[in-house]
Amino acid sequence: MTNRIEGRALLVEDFEGKGKRRRLLAEYPRAVPILIFLLVIAITLVSLFAIERGEAQREEADVNRRAQAMASAIERRAFTSTSYLRAGSALLSTQDEITSGLFRRFVDELRLDSNYRGAEGIGWAPVVTSPMVPEFEDRLSEGRVSRVRVTPSLEERPRPLLVPILFLRPDTIRNRRALGFDMYSEPVRRAAMDAARLEERPTASGPVTLAQEGGGSEPGFLIFMPVFRQSDMGRELLGFIYSPFNAPQFLESAAELVTYEGFSARLYDVDGGERELLAELPGWKGSTTRVERELDIAGRRMQLIVESARTDALSTMAMITLLFGLAVASLLMLIARLLAQQAVEDSRSLDWFAQQNSIRDSLTRELNHRVKNTLANVLSIVSLTRRRATDLDDFAEGIDGRIRALSATHDLLTKSEWGTTPIRSVAEVELAPYSRTAEHEVVLDGPDVDLAPNDALSFGLALHELATNAAKYGALSVEGGRVEIHWSNINERLAKVEWTERGGPLVRQPSRRGFGTELIEKIVAHELRHPVELEFDERGVRCTLLVPVRQPSEFALRAPQDTSGES
Repeated sequence: MTNRIEGRALLVEDFEGKGKRRRLLAEYPRAVPILIFLLVIAITLVSLFAIERGEAQREEADVNRRAQAMASAIERRAFTSTSYLRAGSALLSTQDEITSGLFRRFVDELRLDSNYRGAEGIGWAPVVTSPMVPEFEDRLSEGRVSRVRVTPSLEERPRPLLVPILFLRPDTIRNRRALGFDMYSEPVRRAAMDAARLEERPTASGPVTLAQEGGGSEPGFLIFMPVFRQSDMGRELLGFIYSPFNAPQFLESAAELVTYEGFSARLYDVDGGERELLAELPGWKGSTTRVERELDIAGRRMQLIVESARTDALSTMAMITLLFGLAVASLLMLIARLLAQQAVEDSRSLDWFAQQNSIRDSLTRELNHRVKNTLANVLSIVSLTRRRATDLDDFAEGIDGRIRALSATHDLLTKSEWGTTPIRSVAEVELAPYSRTAEHEVVLDGPDVDLAPNDALSFGLALHELATNAAKYGALSVEGGRVEIHWSNINERLAKVEWTERGGPLVRQPSRRGFGTELIEKIVAHELRHPVELEFDERGVRCTLLVPVRQPSEFALRAPQDTSGES
């Protein structure tokens, strides 16, 4: 038993919950779907934020890893180059004469591997004085078709000390462009060579344009290693063994070791205080996801910046989430809209059924009220007719005529659906038997005035009695008789109706009050709520009635709480 009660309670709660949701949809048919759409979009945006944040963290970690790998690769290449230069310096410092064959064998024996990519090779530049330049040019031109000269020439720029390039391996067309170039004539190279001589270790120069570029503009740098010889005069500087580096190729060769697809990088020289761009990988966009690494390339400070080449667009997962969220939000909004429309239609249907039920109840009460009024009128007619009748035939005839009068007026009310009925229509129905013959004249004159249903019944009954009396004793009982009915508005709430007979027999004051008089002066006056003036003039009967003119709202179908109505 307890389980049944609990089950019913749960069903009631579930039904009430559904009812509340339906009422909410019916009350806010537009706001609820939009609210659901915005709620799903908000959840989608939170998901996008979480996904993008995770992607950013993952990407930052990936960029950091790649930056570390690239920095290690660059420093490893620089260390390998400086190691070769140290070995070359040690070898050349022990030689009485540095020949082309010796230098070639030395470079060949190094068997430069992939770790040396990015460098243009290894070169030798001896220190010479200006008087030694012709002899140096002779040596430089050995085996050449044309004479190779030192650049810039002494004629162009006189100087006491020169460090021109004598050998540069491998022997390529590109490297041959650099032969004879006096590196000591250029300030950046000169500063690096002076630093290398003082510190006696490999030293990198600042950004320069390599001589083998042949007028090109790609930046590069060089690493110099001084070569000394011990003599009776002390340590003597013979020259410099060096490696030239094309900066873009140097950076790209280091990046290839870490598969830089999806990333980009820049290499800057920062030793001079100001950051100067040396090289840049393709795809640089200035992304906010970047990592910076400080590098030491042969004693010179450089900076590596690695960034993600991914655009600011949403990631694939975020885009899928966004599209899925929009689709779900749109679908839920559509479903909510359909449910809201259904709820609105259900609510309207319930309101319509409630209205119809209220109308049905009102019609039932109205019908009961009108039937009671009609039966009361019939009972009054029967009672008065019985008291005034002289025999059964007289009683039957009186009852028949009066009931027919009520029936005729009822027909009018039925046609108007128990709405307002014009005075003219009531008068035409009641006097129809007399207006269809040429023996009498019936005149109806007045403005359009509409009567309430019960007022029309009472007014029709009064006209029936007046017409019956006129047909028996008055203007309608003889040929040439005339009945005039005039009506007019006294004000918005009251109309005046005058019955006048002419051309009939001489009228005498009745010795006793008949049924018609009683009906008109008592029953009709009571129903119309105004006194009735009945005058038996010798020229013809005259009757004046005051008929209420009521608004439709006063006699419309009654609301459930209104039971007073018409009486």
